Parts: sequence; C-alpha cells; structure tokens
Amino acid sequence: MSSAKTDLTIGDLEAGFPSYCVALRTLVSQGADLQRIRRTRCWDYLQRLHTSLPRKHRSPEDLIRRYQRDLQPSPIAQSWLS
Repeated sequence: MSSAKTDLTIGDLEAGFPSYCVALRTLVSQGADLQRIRRTRCWDYLQRLHTSLPRKHRSPEDLIRRYQRDLQPSPIAQSWLS
C-alpha cells in the first residue's frame, strides 16, 4: 500500500466507509475472487476499521458474505417464477 495508509485517521476511514462498501459490493457483483478483493484498498480500509472498532464495523469477510447473499435470488422469488 502507499504512504496514504499511514496518513489516514480512524475518522478519515469512517468518513469513507460508505464508499468502501460500494467498492466492495461492486467487486462482489463483478465476481471478483477473494484473493483479488484482498489486494484492494477498500479491503484494507474496511479491515482496519473492523480491527479498530469491531463492535461498530463488520469484517470485510462478513460484508462479502452479505453481498453475495443479496445477489442470490430468494427462494420465495424463485417459487413465484416457477
């Protein structure tokens, strides 16, 4: 990572939290694998937030699972389509 990693405060990271989530959601929706996602800046920032404030911010792994679940059609919706 760049030197910007050390320059950001927790407040800076929290201010960017919605943007990091959008970036992570985009990667998941594009089908990026976990290794690729782990090399991104949004992963690093989300992981730093979770490490610093675990009660307030979910881990990036949890967010990925949630986003993957959101992309899958619900069983109820599938039964309506059948």
